[in-house]
Amino acid sequence: MTTKSVQERYAPDNHCFGCGPANPKGLRIRSFERGDELVAEWTPEVPTHEAFDGMLNGGIIGSLLDCHCNWAAAMHLMKKAGVDEPPCTVTAEYKIELKRPTPSAGPVILRARVTDSSKRRANVEGTLEVDGEICAACHGVFIAVKEGHPAYHRW
Repeated sequence: MTTKSVQERYAPDNHCFGCGPANPKGLRIRSFERGDELVAEWTPEVPTHEAFDGMLNGGIIGSLLDCHCNWAAAMHLMKKAGVDEPPCTVTAEYKIELKRPTPSAGPVILRARVTDSSKRRANVEGTLEVDGEICAACHGVFIAVKEGHPAYHRW
């Protein structure tokens, strides 16, 4: 039996390019709770996700980290509020630091954890690793949206 990712459990009909299980042309990351972190393993499609031979595209790296960190925020805010469904969260700000070229030949590991939060906001730090080396890092601020926002109830 395959364990469902947070995306598959809480947003099975989501069409987001980065994390939507229902987007057949998307990246379809699958994130899992591991202690105080959210962790995902994702394998690039070569050559589709490459910037050049053997290296992952920076925009793909940004999408992976943005979506993964957004889900870390949503899961944290859900637990903090003591509710059964994560709030719909959106990216208010994020910064990607590309530390070194990211090989595209095998899986990448995404890690994210909340460093600070309030009722509707979470600051998240994330990394993308290959073979134990951090290739990219992210800092993001994610906000739970209210009714009237286009993303409200998107999952």
